[in-house]
Amino acid sequence: MKPKQRQAAILEHLQQFGKTAVEDLAAHFATTGTTIRKDLTLLEEEGAVIRTYGGVVLSREEGDQPIDRKTHINTGKKLRIARAAINEIQDGDSLIFDAGSTVMQMVPFLSQFNNITVMTNSLHIVNALVELDNDQTILMPGGTYRKKSSSFHGSLAESAFDQFNFDKLFIGADGVDLNGGVTTFNEVHGVSQAMCNAAERIFLLVDSSKFGRKSPNVVCNLGKVDTLITDSGLTAPYREAIEKLGIRIILVGEDDE
Repeated sequence: MKPKQRQAAILEHLQQFGKTAVEDLAAHFATTGTTIRKDLTLLEEEGAVIRTYGGVVLSREEGDQPIDRKTHINTGKKLRIARAAINEIQDGDSLIFDAGSTVMQMVPFLSQFNNITVMTNSLHIVNALVELDNDQTILMPGGTYRKKSSSFHGSLAESAFDQFNFDKLFIGADGVDLNGGVTTFNEVHGVSQAMCNAAERIFLLVDSSKFGRKSPNVVCNLGKVDTLITDSGLTAPYREAIEKLGIRIILVGEDDE
């Protein structure tokens, strides 16, 4: 595992388990305490973690990680989920893509479709879309640019989505809870809510590590989701509960290509 991938995974681990000893991190990532300490020093300099006596914890803004770091977390699962999501698109569809790292993995596969419309608040996704050689219309809201997520937010962005009606929304999340719903650490989450209101069907793209987590800001209740695309790590109790809500589930396996 490369240093940046390991550092991203350390943050993911701390987000899930809270304060952790250096020795435990070293054992979990099958490396030395010296290597972990170097990682933590870099993360502390970035303001992502706080070193404490006997361990390390995430800083106050730890959950809302920069998009460039998120892309290094569970990349294999995200790619398999994205490939499954592409099967839900047809020529002529109007689509909303949120700024999440899993949804971003879908973009290269869009080249096979024509006469599609894609609206997104993600600058990274827009830059990737313009590289495709297909018949597409790209829409982007205005708003306030947020460097951490490379995306636009605020009342202007929210009102832009209110002006349209789209066939499908593909959206990620930081947490999925049966009672808390689809949640995010991003406190400027109003644009995500506006996306949900503007779409006929909502496709939630999350890896199984996100289930059982509650992030501070609710995007929508779980009942609004039409299709969940996740990996085979989804536990049976969660699967049964989600199916009872009438949500279609697509599971991708470890060997799906």
